[in-house]
Amino acid sequence: MERLGCLVRPVQEVRMIIVITRPEFFVGEAARIAELLTSGTADLVHLRKPSSTSDEMELLLRQLPPVLYDRLVLHDHFDLAVRYGLRGVHLNRRNPQPPTGWEGAVSISCHSLAELAECRCQPYAYMSLSPVFDSISKQGYRAAFTKDQLDEARRQGLIDQRVMALGGMTFNRVKEVLQMGFGGAMILGDAWK
Repeated sequence: MERLGCLVRPVQEVRMIIVITRPEFFVGEAARIAELLTSGTADLVHLRKPSSTSDEMELLLRQLPPVLYDRLVLHDHFDLAVRYGLRGVHLNRRNPQPPTGWEGAVSISCHSLAELAECRCQPYAYMSLSPVFDSISKQGYRAAFTKDQLDEARRQGLIDQRVMALGGMTFNRVKEVLQMGFGGAMILGDAWK
């Protein structure tokens, strides 16, 4: 199948809810992450702590049951993903490359439709597109796309099962973004209220 100037494989249907951690650590965080994953509320948890040290992140990992490691994705300290056998790493401006020899899942953040079009030509497990709605956790971070732009992106094949909606996402909006053609949602603010 040829789309948007790159060869893409058909993707099996995915409906995913991904929770992203708050940027700061807090008491009881490991228990809350475990609860999100074991209750069926979240399929994956992205551990995003941009100011953390490797030791701090490792301490959080050690507080989690190893049976959950295959449902965790790191945004920083990728060496820990290798050491603990985590599910994946999420590329971003701070960490634009996976660790050498990494064989787990790789996902990436996209902040424009043009960036999304470029990323679609890569074998990422999934991509986030943000901000789809006005942010709950970042003041002044407004939706970057109109409904018409998102509809057109879906018609062009940019938005599909490999693209997760991020920005202003709540658990109540998951059905809405699935109907818009996204494969799922990445939730931050609503998960930690």
